[in-house]
Amino acid sequence: MSKFTTDDFKEKLDVTMDFPALYMFKFIVTEDKRPQVEALFSNTELKFKPSSKGKYVSVTAQVMMPNSERIIDIYKEAHKIEGLIAL
Repeated sequence: MSKFTTDDFKEKLDVTMDFPALYMFKFIVTEDKRPQVEALFSNTELKFKPSSKGKYVSVTAQVMMPNSERIIDIYKEAHKIEGLIAL
C-alpha cells in the first residue's frame, strides 16, 4: 500500500475542484488548543461543537480558497498543533 502524499492530495483537489472554491475544514482538538485552530483562519466564521464531556471541540471552517496550494498550506500549519485530528 502506498503512502498518500501532498502531491496526491493536490492532484485530487485540482481535478475535483474549480478554484477559487469554497472548502470545508474540519478539525478536532482539545479545548485548550482551540485558539491555535482559530488562528489558522482570520476573518472566518468558525463553528464549534464541544464533545459530550467538554474535553474536545470540533471546529468547522468554510473558506473561499484561491487554489489547492493554499488548502495544503493550512493543513501543514494545522499539523503543527499537538493532538489535532483533521477530518
